[in-house]
Amino acid sequence: MSETKPFAVSAEDVAPRAKPSNYPEPFFTRMLKREKRQLGDVFGLKNFGVNLTRLKPGGESALLHRHTRQDEFVYVLQGTAILVTESGETELRPGMCAGFPAGTFAHQLVNRGAADVLYLEIGDRVAGDAADYPADDIQAVLGGDGKWLFAHKDGRPY
Repeated sequence: MSETKPFAVSAEDVAPRAKPSNYPEPFFTRMLKREKRQLGDVFGLKNFGVNLTRLKPGGESALLHRHTRQDEFVYVLQGTAILVTESGETELRPGMCAGFPAGTFAHQLVNRGAADVLYLEIGDRVAGDAADYPADDIQAVLGGDGKWLFAHKDGRPY
């Protein structure tokens, strides 16, 4: 018999992800002001993920990155985030959204304000994805088990 999943929940009632980041050090601690609630997992979604993410003041969504195969989308619910790309910065206020087709813009959100930023992030879960981090000595490949494998840009593992 298969496990039954709920049809509806309060997003704030979903427990935050236990581990704040999958990044190895020295990058892990940069994510300590980020809290993700994995909403898609609550419903057993397999094709795409949905996170309710909170960035505390000084927080970062991720390292500046781009995916090779995954599309990403963010929608700001509360607070003011700064969208950082390789070509500049854009302020994102509640009701604003941004999208990142695979292989295009390296991006991250940062919170430079005094209040929390709350946003939805949506991304597909396509096999064979990899991530490029133009500002840091790290690269990542999505393993067959769905876990990210991190290495230095010269190939040495973390």
